[in-house]
Amino acid sequence: VQLQASGGGLVQPGGSLRLSCAASGRSISTYDMGWFRQAPGLEREFVAVVNWLPVYADSVKGRFTISRDNAKNTVYLQMSSLKPEDTAVYYCAMNLARAAWSRVSADYDYWGQGTQVTVSS
Repeated sequence: VQLQASGGGLVQPGGSLRLSCAASGRSISTYDMGWFRQAPGLEREFVAVVNWLPVYADSVKGRFTISRDNAKNTVYLQMSSLKPEDTAVYYCAMNLARAAWSRVSADYDYWGQGTQVTVSS
């Protein structure tokens, strides 16, 4: 399985970005797909996960939306009202334990390479 994350960049506070994660080698249709992020000097932290329902970290609830397009084998993270503290490398991940909605990075089996999101004026 390969996961290819894209869509990161530099955005001003209050702006929006949409991240994409394209999977190959296995269909994502029945598995939990998650997004995590890691800022410099900090541990990787949970952002959101989706199977047939989404679950969000409190820090992004109401601002971020995770979605999936099984036909395109792609998961998305729409980020709005971005804050400087959202600055991090964002990683997508696949958890082969279905419908677990885990917030623990060690539970995920496959990872993308990460895409940098910088929120700054």
